[in-house]
Amino acid sequence: MSNDETFAAAYREHYWAVSRYVARRLDGRSSDVEEVVAEVFTVAWRRRSDLPPSPLPWLYGVARHCLANAVRGYGRRRRLLDRIGNDESAHGRQVVDSPDSTSPGDWVHEALARLSPADQEVLRLTAWEELGVDEVAVALGCGSRAAAMRLHRARRRLRTEIDRMHITVAGGPDSPRRDTPKEHGHG
Repeated sequence: MSNDETFAAAYREHYWAVSRYVARRLDGRSSDVEEVVAEVFTVAWRRRSDLPPSPLPWLYGVARHCLANAVRGYGRRRRLLDRIGNDESAHGRQVVDSPDSTSPGDWVHEALARLSPADQEVLRLTAWEELGVDEVAVALGCGSRAAAMRLHRARRRLRTEIDRMHITVAGGPDSPRRDTPKEHGHG
């Protein structure tokens, strides 16, 4: 198969997986998803001779870099808007969630958000993208042992954050509640 055919097959097979990967990480900026995904496949086209036999983890690695570039660009735009006074809050367009807008799994996202971006990414690659350790290694551009260690450490730090939040599950996995810290020394 030629490099062009290999690229076309990768595009057909993995476009939606890459789109979901990007959309989950842009969280609420869906208008930008197509732009980032287009950049991912532009890079893949330019480097089509480098596409591995199983290209999805490699594409996730490219997407990580494209997302990082996009986020830096958003930050620059935001700072520029703030400097010139075109802030959305100045025009009364901020959106406030209602008090009952939290969903049952929000505590997981809150605990995940407390982790470093690197820990968040390794956990998302395994949980959201359902990659194995060897595939995570490709996406992160590191060796399998390093990926396994990063995953182990990220899971340990997530557990620590969940413990700090004093989350207990009452009545099943869909009904978390926050308990007050346990009294020490009382049995």
